[in-house]
Amino acid sequence: MSLYLGAPAPDFIAETTEGTISFHDWIGDDWCILFSHPKDFTPVCTTELGAVARLMPEFKRRGVRVIGLSVDTLAQHRAWSNDIVETQGIAPNYPLIADPELAIAKLYGMLPADAGTTAEGRTAADNRTARSVFVIGPDKTVELMITYPMTTGRDFNEILRAIDSLQLTRRHKVATPANWRQGEDVIIVPAVPDSVAQEMFPAGWNAPKPYLRLVKQPAA
Repeated sequence: MSLYLGAPAPDFIAETTEGTISFHDWIGDDWCILFSHPKDFTPVCTTELGAVARLMPEFKRRGVRVIGLSVDTLAQHRAWSNDIVETQGIAPNYPLIADPELAIAKLYGMLPADAGTTAEGRTAADNRTARSVFVIGPDKTVELMITYPMTTGRDFNEILRAIDSLQLTRRHKVATPANWRQGEDVIIVPAVPDSVAQEMFPAGWNAPKPYLRLVKQPAA
């Protein structure tokens, strides 16, 4: 299936390294990151699983639940976790979904419908499009999608930055400019007329163009 921003995130039941989950129930009222991998024991993904484990305090501070997916079995996931501890110095501290029948990868549009029904015999290159990050809001809608090639490790600090923006702009009628970081100026969205913006931002704003109104970041 094809997903798009604002679409409902598909629900599913799956086996994970932390037991069976019903995805929407598992998310609850939190935000969620689902990030996928084409196969276990792949080098770039090994470093990514360790990187995410080290960043878990930051995700938790933002109320974000983290779950991984790899197109392999639970037994392989558990063996891979041992390698991650050995090479990255930390074990995955979040569940990893087993997808040996390719069902969830297809459900999220990461593999084509004709990819078959088993991971057996498929290489990482066969599954190379299962390299996506989905940020899902508390209302279970897709808020962000990024897909990386197999040779490019993901920057999860950038994903944290994007989550900061998503959470801020959901609370306030603002957008964040290029390279924005917490505490920097934001943009009043065009849908807010000046008359309303004056009530929302009584201290005023800087407008180099009428459609580009920069204002101090609102308090949480």
